[in-house]
Amino acid sequence: MISFDPKDLSTGRLHGYLLSAVAPRPIAFASTIDAEGNPNLSPFSFFNVFSANPPILIFSPARRVRDNTVKHTLENVQATKEVVINVVNYDIVQQTSLSSTEYPKGINEFEKSGLTMLKSDKVKPFRVAESPIQMECKVNDIISLGEEGGAGNLVICEVVKLHITEEVLDDDNVIIQEKLDLVARAGGNYYNRAKSGFFEIPKPLQNLGIGVDAIPEEIRGSMILTGNDLGMLGNVSKLPTQQEIDEFVVEVSERYPNIKEMSVREKHKIASNYLSYGDVVRAWKLLLS
Repeated sequence: MISFDPKDLSTGRLHGYLLSAVAPRPIAFASTIDAEGNPNLSPFSFFNVFSANPPILIFSPARRVRDNTVKHTLENVQATKEVVINVVNYDIVQQTSLSSTEYPKGINEFEKSGLTMLKSDKVKPFRVAESPIQMECKVNDIISLGEEGGAGNLVICEVVKLHITEEVLDDDNVIIQEKLDLVARAGGNYYNRAKSGFFEIPKPLQNLGIGVDAIPEEIRGSMILTGNDLGMLGNVSKLPTQQEIDEFVVEVSERYPNIKEMSVREKHKIASNYLSYGDVVRAWKLLLS
């Protein structure tokens, strides 16, 4: 067995070991607003429930390892003392991942990820309409754990209103875990689906994905493509050029001889299949052909 003194490791290396060792971790999909009322949405896997009476959740927006800056979520909860914690199930995991992109302050991650803002009852931040469970919270305390990159900030939240979709409840209003279909976070690109185990999602682009809001309406409003499909399509920095699209049409002409005459529905079905294999580039070329 190899042993380490944490002080002998770089923060990045220690961070990686901890994320892989303590896994899978539940995800707090935290919705906040800034002092001017601008929405923000970001996921955090340093998160859990710590009390039922009072109902207390704790999540930790850590200082960035690379440059020791703080996240907009932390600034917002410090300013407003309110947050909504939305749970993440498999149906929205790609959009959740896209929302973790480091968009500039003032950019609405609800729009970028293609998720719906739902007005809360007791706090100002919006709920994620697509999340099966949403918890409106007042922030009781924020405990800083350090001033260096990688240091956590424990945001201690008290649940003041709980919303659960009927689809995940049985006749006695008890949550059916299989229907809830939660996902959790692990090290690297790994996530864990409660029903089926580990899977990977490439980390969002550092040079900013175009976002779901930049996807053409004909594609965004598809009856075939799912929210996860749109999340994958939104995590590209630019769309393929016309030359790249034309070359793709020639490349697949034997397999899809009628590609130029395909209906929108047919194209969306094939694009969905490409996306199921993680082939976002070909999906985009097909959709725009």
